[in-house]
Amino acid sequence: MKKRVAIYGSTGSIGTQALEVIEAHPDLFELEILTAHSNADLLIQQAKKHKPNIVIISDESKYQQVNEALSSEHIKVFAGEKSLIEMAASDNYDILLAAIVGFAGLSSTIAALQQGKTVALANKETLVVAGDIVSELVKKHHASLIPVDSEHSAIFQCIVGEAENAVEKIVLTASGGPFLGKKPNYLINVKKDHALQHPNWTMGAKITIDSASLMNKGLEMIEAKWLFGLQNEQIEVIVHSQSIIHSMVQFIDGSMKAQMGLPDMKLPIQYALAFPHRIQNDFKRFEFKNFPSLTFEVADTKTFRNLALAKEAMLMGGNAPCVLNAANEVVVDAFLKNKVGFLEMSDIIESCLEKVSFIEKPTLHDYIMCNTETRNLASSFIK
Repeated sequence: MKKRVAIYGSTGSIGTQALEVIEAHPDLFELEILTAHSNADLLIQQAKKHKPNIVIISDESKYQQVNEALSSEHIKVFAGEKSLIEMAASDNYDILLAAIVGFAGLSSTIAALQQGKTVALANKETLVVAGDIVSELVKKHHASLIPVDSEHSAIFQCIVGEAENAVEKIVLTASGGPFLGKKPNYLINVKKDHALQHPNWTMGAKITIDSASLMNKGLEMIEAKWLFGLQNEQIEVIVHSQSIIHSMVQFIDGSMKAQMGLPDMKLPIQYALAFPHRIQNDFKRFEFKNFPSLTFEVADTKTFRNLALAKEAMLMGGNAPCVLNAANEVVVDAFLKNKVGFLEMSDIIESCLEKVSFIEKPTLHDYIMCNTETRNLASSFIK
């Protein structure tokens, strides 16, 4: 039978690529739900082309536009955060692709997990902010989390079939972004246009800036801790500028497994949607002759302080990763609007980690309040 797919965040980079994967395999997948925050125009285009049964626009001011545009289609149109949560908790789909960016994706993912659903997780912030709560929900409700991030997908693929074998450590690979090797005297002057030019990957604006600042790798460390039940010391980051090895796992006997391939997010998306099966595709293949050498180097955490701050938040635990994430979301948005400098982002994040009260064992309510408090604090530092 076809898998019924819900794409939460269909107008973003992951969502649009997921639609390409589904379109290429109509015998395997059936599109059930599409959601977007405020990009009504693209959501309407997607709905008319792909014919889902349900469309949700979370920005309620756009409901009338979407509803009128789809009035001649056999598509149910809903709006608002409440609708996102209700549909995530429904029986209308088999797998939910969680691709809403940032903290905004947490509530719908939790709703799905509480119903024992399978979630293909492309929203790393869900585990960064509330990894302890999410992990408990997965166990309690026998739900499934399948990672979509290329690095976590790589680790997941390496440990499939290794349930009886203990992992010694994992190695997350980082491309280094567009500023690999640059020093503070260069970075102080960079603007968003330069930072958005990732050398290997095509991604949304927020994750591209996170990659340039190495915050993305810091968030991935915290995400990996919860996804794979690891201790802090079992997680390592290495810079691999070619982005061919997407991550590695070292087992207790010292042997390592790596997942390799050309940088293309459609591959981990397809793997997550089709799991446990691998399916044929026409993606471009990796050839060794085109990459005579693969290089690795230690990340420069003195220059790219976000990675060091993320490690610190991971070690602190509690609500520290929530503070880190909230402050980062605010400063990245400000950087994209030319309101703060590239290096200033780290200063503001560090100040938030110092000033927001630490909670050792937060509840979900604590996380929500912490997120709001940190956003307000970070915004106050922006001129």
